[in-house]
Amino acid sequence: MPLITISRGIGCGGMVIARLVAEGLNLELFDDDRLEQEVLRMGIHKKGSEILAEKGPGFLDQIFSSRPGIYLDYMEAVIYEVAKKGEGVIIGHGSQMLLRDFECALHVRIQATESTRIRNLMTQKGLGEEAARKLIHKRDHEQGGFFRYAFHKDWTDPALYDLIINTEQIDLDLAAKLVMEVAGSEQIRTCSLKASESMERLSLMKKVHAALAENNILSVSLNVDVPEKGVVEISGLCRSENEKEDIVKIVKALAGVKKVSARVVVTTRY
Repeated sequence: MPLITISRGIGCGGMVIARLVAEGLNLELFDDDRLEQEVLRMGIHKKGSEILAEKGPGFLDQIFSSRPGIYLDYMEAVIYEVAKKGEGVIIGHGSQMLLRDFECALHVRIQATESTRIRNLMTQKGLGEEAARKLIHKRDHEQGGFFRYAFHKDWTDPALYDLIINTEQIDLDLAAKLVMEVAGSEQIRTCSLKASESMERLSLMKKVHAALAENNILSVSLNVDVPEKGVVEISGLCRSENEKEDIVKIVKALAGVKKVSARVVVTTRY
């Protein structure tokens, strides 16, 4: 079964298309609510799920005490965690970038002209024309800011996608059928066991980075590797013997960790 990421701006009909695709292919849909459930299931603090709002660094600094990097690690951990199953429909949140190196993922972008998006929002949300326009500009700005901050790229870049659908010309039912047809083609590979295991290791590595940073341990001075499932290897520098002990304790407490190997040197010179 396919692994599909769908990126869209507000008012383009992308959420409807994603639901139709998930239902048509009998796949799980990972929208905002479902991803938040996954965040909590993984043992990530409630605040961590707020990263799913996809705001830029200014907003994150204000909400998360100037430590947005921690929550970016959490977001990446969640995307890799859900993708390791090798199937599903993931809505946004940088999934087209995070899974770009996995040939088994199909990356789709849904777009429409501003005038079409305004009409859709006026109908769906009962907004006036100017209110709908302002909402579109606000959401596009936030989404673009998040993407530039997280990945240093423009999320509208066509090179990030395998399929781009303009709902100005194509209705939502036909758009969903197009996505399903492409996803079912022989060119879209099924995720191999190797790819799934790689995603699982990446997810755990991001969880480790976030947990260390949340506990005020400078993860930039540490190298974290997950050579195999459940095994975490940490090397680098720390500030004291107590911190060295804390590193091991924190990592061992994470769900999915079976073994921790720490080759950490204590130094006061950083």
